[in-house]
Amino acid sequence: MAGNLQKILHSDTYQLAHQDLALLNTSSMRGVRMLLEISKPELHFEETGISSTIIVFGGARLQEKSAADANLEEAIRELDTDPNSTQLQRKVSRARNLVELSPFYDAAREFAFLASRFGQSDTSSSPCCSSHVIVTGGGPGIMEAANRGAFDAGCRSIGLNIDLPHEQSPNPYITPDLCFKFNYFALRKFHFVMRAVGAVLFPGGYGTLDELFEVLTLRQVGTQHAMPIILFGRDYWTRLIDFEFMADSGLIDDRDLDLIQFADTATEAWDLLRDQPPNQRSFVA
Repeated sequence: MAGNLQKILHSDTYQLAHQDLALLNTSSMRGVRMLLEISKPELHFEETGISSTIIVFGGARLQEKSAADANLEEAIRELDTDPNSTQLQRKVSRARNLVELSPFYDAAREFAFLASRFGQSDTSSSPCCSSHVIVTGGGPGIMEAANRGAFDAGCRSIGLNIDLPHEQSPNPYITPDLCFKFNYFALRKFHFVMRAVGAVLFPGGYGTLDELFEVLTLRQVGTQHAMPIILFGRDYWTRLIDFEFMADSGLIDDRDLDLIQFADTATEAWDLLRDQPPNQRSFVA
């Protein structure tokens, strides 16, 4: 009987339900996992006094100039070994373009520094950097630059990382106890907008475009309260997306164009955001 008792005590069914990881990872428990992804960051933000955030989106492949220059030099060396390779020629061309785009890394870093320094200006009744806290996707590129700018200011910043099929590590500039990993893209987006008083979008790829149209749609239909949506780099964005054509085609209203503002410097972007109230939850859940 003693042997049978030991089997009982070590059986999966005898575990407390919330300690049974095998159970929690079944498809039947998907709703529970989703609830946990909603609740865990929300509870922590409340405990740590985060009253408002500024979203910074942008490409993971954008680097500071020194790194972009090094990648270009490596691509040129590879091309020298096979000058007729169209694939290597393309690689050099893309690397050269990323060097041209590298100033956006510095701009994102500077913008985050300005916003974070403002957010900690009044610490008399709340923790340091409780308002206008920078929130990014937690990865490299523009995300790293924004978290780094907050770090430069001696401020907190948030990273909302995602569990992907290919390995992605959080950048080292995120405040350690404000870095979260998500399984569900939808719930990650929920937390991006929950406390946001503004969004600044730098050049990026599919992920950045997805996030842009997410916040634009929320603003358009009124789910998201009024907050600035700033596209950083007018030339890039107006070449990439013809918003005027969408309005001329009748697919969006002319007033929907007013949901977008443009900035070309960190100071200009910050000036468009600095008067947003710091304690207004902007997402209607």
